[in-house]
Amino acid sequence: MVGFLINRLLHAVAVLFGVVSVTFLLLHLAGDPLAGLIPPGAAPEVERQIRTSYGLDRPLPEQYFDFVSRAMRGDFGDSWRQGRPALGAVLERLPATLWLTAVATSLAVAVGTVLGMSSAARPGSAWDIMARSTALLGQAVPAFWLGTMLILLFAVAFRWLPSSGLQGPGGVILPALALAAYPTATLTRLLRASMIETLSADYIRTARAKGLSRSRILTGHALRNAVLPALAFTGLQVGFLLGGAVIVEGVFAYPGIGGLALDGVAARDIPLVEAFVWVVAVMILVVNWLTGTLAVVLDPRLREGGLALRSAAS
Repeated sequence: MVGFLINRLLHAVAVLFGVVSVTFLLLHLAGDPLAGLIPPGAAPEVERQIRTSYGLDRPLPEQYFDFVSRAMRGDFGDSWRQGRPALGAVLERLPATLWLTAVATSLAVAVGTVLGMSSAARPGSAWDIMARSTALLGQAVPAFWLGTMLILLFAVAFRWLPSSGLQGPGGVILPALALAAYPTATLTRLLRASMIETLSADYIRTARAKGLSRSRILTGHALRNAVLPALAFTGLQVGFLLGGAVIVEGVFAYPGIGGLALDGVAARDIPLVEAFVWVVAVMILVVNWLTGTLAVVLDPRLREGGLALRSAAS
């Protein structure tokens, strides 16, 4: 188990290094980093002074190695627009986004599990058709359109919930609903397919022959094996939720890192954008590491398979 955890940790460091390198490359390929900071018609001396102050007058390889060495430690310098540490500005907004992501993930897991299990328990029934239709609709509707419709219905028409900001506990409900629609739909379809396959296994027929109740077979036997693909999908969807939060937070004017990232891109605040990408990458790696570890705990065959492969390779 220790070897498995060390291997995942080394993999996470390699992925983080790749993310940092790709971020640097894409930001410099997008054009002059100081295009939004240099005043129009500025004298060459002013432009040269600004480039020197931000360290952009050095050769690109030197900028890259300096950036990577600092970014791997979480040091991105000061935000060009806000004049304070870029990572601190992102971390200040992070709790709001984490709260939104946690609520959306909980909704997706709870609703997707119930719909997927109940649909797989009675394939072809009216409930199964309704669940699959709901899942298909959830995958087809864009989050920004759904968010707009939720605002018009629950904030404008009924006045039940706030339309923007984080005004009390109710301020996170509409953004979470918009953000959770797609992963809920996908999780429903994935768990349904996995449960139907698991329910046809020999050990499930043995459990039925022993007279076990349907609920005990579903939750105590079938779900334990069928949940592994859904667990891996949930870990991947955290990255989708963090990335999708950029659009959803923009629709609802939610005070998270998504809105901050949009402002940073519009203002070409390179340190702020770099810090945002780094924080999101670290969060995705942490969640994937936790879900991978949980999968090994639930199914020790995964750990034994990894040990067998390493033994064969040696």
